[in-house]
Amino acid sequence: MCGRFGQKASSAELAAAFEAAWRCEEPRLPRFNIAPTQDVPVLLRHDGVRVLDQLRWGLIPSWARDASIGSKMINARAESVIEGKPAFRAAFQRRRCLVPASGFYEWKKVGKVKVPQWIHPADGLPLTFAGLWEVWRPQKDAEPVLTFTIVTTTPSADVSGIHDRMPVIVAPADRDAWLSAETPSADLAALLRPAPDGTLVHHAVSTAVNRPTFDGPELIVPDAPADPEGELFAGV
Repeated sequence: MCGRFGQKASSAELAAAFEAAWRCEEPRLPRFNIAPTQDVPVLLRHDGVRVLDQLRWGLIPSWARDASIGSKMINARAESVIEGKPAFRAAFQRRRCLVPASGFYEWKKVGKVKVPQWIHPADGLPLTFAGLWEVWRPQKDAEPVLTFTIVTTTPSADVSGIHDRMPVIVAPADRDAWLSAETPSADLAALLRPAPDGTLVHHAVSTAVNRPTFDGPELIVPDAPADPEGELFAGV
């Protein structure tokens, strides 16, 4: 899964990197501990051009009775998306987005403890996760609530020793295809695959990341946690 990630770029740097204007007020960035239910920068295609906007993390299907389902839908399994599960069918067909990230966190079990890992691109360039977005209204005439989910797939060798899922990382050459309304479904489905081995590297970080309210660049600094089991953290 992907339940926490970070964005090291400023709002201006993000716009420049993706050649996209902000469709909303520029948000406070960077952020190093982005968590579910928060408003998050995402990349969309609007009137044929790329734009950046802020959407709530946790997809609420248009037919949902209330917003509570969103906290359970922060991720969409690629297999479910391809199969056309009702919660994702319309979004996969018409409302796809990219979620810019500098890296993401997963927790590796070492002995009896879970050690957070900062997983980031080996080349240092920005990542984009495959996302789906939706429009939901609590009442017929209410203001729309825009939400999104991150699509996950089976892990590459870079991640398999940490977790059994990883976000779908859309390569730079495939970003326009993912966002375009003209891309055939079969071609979209082919993009929902693990990133090539060697794309990502990781290191252990402080357990301070466990607190969603804590934010700061120190969260991604390599950390050497104490070893309660007397085991080595080699390769962590």
